[in-house]
Order: sequence, then structure tokens, then C-alpha cells
Amino acid sequence: MSTLTEAPPPLAPATPEQKPPRKRGRFTPYWLLLPGLLWLIVFFALPMIYQASTSVQTGSLEEGYKVTWHFATYWDALSEYWPQFLRSVFYAAAATILCLLLGYPLAYLIAFRAGRWRNLIMILVIAPFFTSFLIRTLAWKTILADSGPVVGALNTLHILDLTDWLGWTAGDRVLATPLAVVCGLTYNFLPFMILPLYTSLERIDGRLHEAAGDLYARPWTTFRKVTFPLSMPGVVSGTLLTFIPAAGDYVNAELLGSTDTRMIGNVIQTQFLRILDYPTAAALSFILMAAILLMVTIYIRRSGTEDLL
Repeated sequence: MSTLTEAPPPLAPATPEQKPPRKRGRFTPYWLLLPGLLWLIVFFALPMIYQASTSVQTGSLEEGYKVTWHFATYWDALSEYWPQFLRSVFYAAAATILCLLLGYPLAYLIAFRAGRWRNLIMILVIAPFFTSFLIRTLAWKTILADSGPVVGALNTLHILDLTDWLGWTAGDRVLATPLAVVCGLTYNFLPFMILPLYTSLERIDGRLHEAAGDLYARPWTTFRKVTFPLSMPGVVSGTLLTFIPAAGDYVNAELLGSTDTRMIGNVIQTQFLRILDYPTAAALSFILMAAILLMVTIYIRRSGTEDLL
């Protein structure tokens, strides 16, 4: 009875609501991003702003250039050099398609069939990066020489007759033709296609292939319904990494081509370094950048995937 009548213990006094402890180092990620942000501002944004101002200037190298907002430079540059723009897009697209046709089977082999040889094949894929871009391109002058084995084999198979009819070669000669430029672009940018494709294929769960086989799907059906759709991020990334630098390249057209195969990169280089027409060169650079951005945006949206690697 004494326990039933005993008064309950007094309640503890209410304490004021305590604020959560302040997180320390919440600005650390921003400080870590600061060096990269400064790098982009100094070496990307500021040069872009300077080139934009250069493109609307008038004058000469002797008298000096002044910003007069002369936007007609863009129209003049485009109307004069539109064949080089179309040629650059065509060569870059052809090289990208060839890289995809050559790179996809090799990436598939590395991802699913290489076994213990995977690391060796990967080293062979990136081996061209161990040498200079210029040296790799110059090597193709020897490979495609008129008296070389490649031209001899193409003549024996009568392939040059077909390429000559298509306008890719000139008679029995491959150097200084569109075919030589596309071959150089394909070779130099092929690793940029293989590596994203391999990364995308390697991430595919092998059990999906087994499930497709259990459902009596043939190998081609499995590839068309499972493998290729799941590898689309690698396809999109690889094609972008190949097409974008190939469209602005000028080394391959300079060393392997002729005046009839000049790309827009060659025109920009000539305007900057030889003719010294800086406004036209800057305008051409911005037109090329805008055209590539437009094509890339349309391509990504039409591809149906934004999961880029």
C-alpha cells in the first residue's frame, strides 16, 4: 500500500532545445574544387573570351586590331570556307564509322573472350599513345607509299579501281587522297573508340546472356536485344571522343593529304600562323565549335541515352 500511495518522482526540468553541432569542414569540397575551377577559368574561359573579342575586331597586324563588333566576319568566313567545313564533317564521320566497325569487335573480344590475354591486348590498344601523334602520322606516309605493299595489294585486288571511281583515290596512288586522310584519322583515334566500348561492355552482367540463352535466343538475337543496347553508353562516348577531335584535326590532312583534302583545321592554322588574319581565324574557330555542339546535342538526344562514361 505504501508503494501505491507513494508520490511519483518529480519531472526533470525542461532543457532548452539544443542545436545540432555545426559540421566542420563543410567548405572542404569547395576548396578542393577551387584549383580545377581556376585552371578552367585561366586556360579555357579567358582564352575563349579573348578569341570572341578577336572575332569581331577589324584592322591589320601593322595598324593593330580594334573591337568594332564586325559580325560580318562570321558570314564572310563561312561563305568562303564552307567546302572545308563539309569536308571536315565528312572525313570525321567516315573515320568515326570505321573506328566503330573496327573497335566494337575488338572491344567485345577483350571484354568477353580475351581471358588471360586481356591485359596484353589492352596494352597493344594503348601502345600508340607511347609515341608522338606526329610520328604515328608520318609512319603512314611509309605504309601508304606508292611502291609499298599496301598499295600493291590494293591494286592486285582491284580495290583502287573502286575507290578511284568513288573519288577516294587518284589512279594507283593513295597518298595525297581522301582515303589516306581518313586512314590516318581512323588509326590515330581508334583507341578513343575502343576504350569506352570496352568499359561499357565489361560492365554488362554475364547472367543476362545466360538468361537470353535459356530463353532460346540465338547469339545474334542476344547481341541485338541485350549486348548492343546495354553498350550504347560506350558507343555514344566512343563516337563523340572520335568525331570531335577528328573534325578539328589538321595534322593528318597536312601530312597525308593535299590542297584538295584540306580540312577546316588547316584553314584555321593558315589564318592564324601564315596569313595572320586573326579575326577570320577566330570566327572560323567559333563556327566550328558551334557546329560541333549542335551536332553533338542532336546526336545525344537521338541516341536515347545520357549515361555517358
